[in-house]
Amino acid sequence: MVALSGNLLYTAFILYLIATLFFGGSIRDKKHGAGQKSPNRWAKIAIIVTIAGFAAQLGYFITRWVASGHAPVSNLFEFMTFFGMSLVGAFIIIYFLYRTPMLGVFTMPVALLVIAYASMFPRDISPLIPALQSDWLYIHVTTVSIGEAILSVSFAAGLIYLVKAVDQSKSSKRTFWLEAVMFGLICTVGFIAVSSIFSAADYKASFTWIDKGDQESVLEYTMPAITGPHEGTLTTDGRFEPLVEMPAIINAKKLNTVIWSIGAGLILYGLLRLILRKRIAASIQPLVRNIKLDLVDEIGYRSVLIGFPVFTLGGLIFAMIWAQIAWTRFWGWDPKEVWALVTFLFYAAFLHLRLSKGWHGEKSAWLAVIGFAIIMFNLVAVNLVIAGLHSYAGS
Repeated sequence: MVALSGNLLYTAFILYLIATLFFGGSIRDKKHGAGQKSPNRWAKIAIIVTIAGFAAQLGYFITRWVASGHAPVSNLFEFMTFFGMSLVGAFIIIYFLYRTPMLGVFTMPVALLVIAYASMFPRDISPLIPALQSDWLYIHVTTVSIGEAILSVSFAAGLIYLVKAVDQSKSSKRTFWLEAVMFGLICTVGFIAVSSIFSAADYKASFTWIDKGDQESVLEYTMPAITGPHEGTLTTDGRFEPLVEMPAIINAKKLNTVIWSIGAGLILYGLLRLILRKRIAASIQPLVRNIKLDLVDEIGYRSVLIGFPVFTLGGLIFAMIWAQIAWTRFWGWDPKEVWALVTFLFYAAFLHLRLSKGWHGEKSAWLAVIGFAIIMFNLVAVNLVIAGLHSYAGS
């Protein structure tokens, strides 16, 4: 059953990749590339393949649930794959509402990156710790994932808007920050690349270290250690000694992963700039020349309007109920709880500025991009770097 679930996930990934290529082919037709109600043949094939991929990934989710005996959302691999599936599901619904193939060109690669990113983490099925043995795990985590996925569609729409609206012919703060967004996406590709390389080389280095409870533990690195664990000692011969020892509050192994990802991203970004001879955003700007800005602005706004209450239910209300059951308190200022609150407050401000202050168009697009950055910081940095009650999610 576990092997079947893995094969279904791999099938979904391949189908999403094929769908992305067909969505790319659909925008070559100027008549149908700007959100027309009758998509061309390429777009029709793309959405059919996307739905087939979604069905395969849903099959993965069900078979892994059967194999594990619980909903597969208990670690970072499972959560990120479910997040990717939710993102594709949200895209499919919005696609049929607006018939905009260009949205697939930007949304599907994000879903592919999320699934590929998830595949770099341990896939083993393990028993749930006592705090996770609750139906509220499924209710809280799945609702959060669906809400964040819908909000992420606003990021894709906002990115399309900015790529077209920002003048790439001259350097400015707007071009700098747009390029920074592109660099962040490339860093995800860098993480996948560097993880695959060290995994193929079967790199492993073990450390003994003193955890926050003053207990000696063993930690295994799968990448050369730039940041070492608190009071850690390398026990594997022929491996790199860490350059910096981290305090106990920082998860040194996962911070090391982030540093490697950024380094690989810098190398990939430099190579792309060398090949393209221009900014990444400027290189893809011709793809969006036929897009109607009002349309993608509306898609972004509607995505937030739907995703915000769903996230609020899962990330705050259901989370507080589960926290009371698991830890006998509604709120404890855990890093994950704090960033869930930050996410809630940001999107509440987004809607306030949109409805009361008239922040439409480019301002709204920038807010959508910033919101996605907050979501990714919560999913990646908080899980991978900052120690807390939710650190199990990164294991």
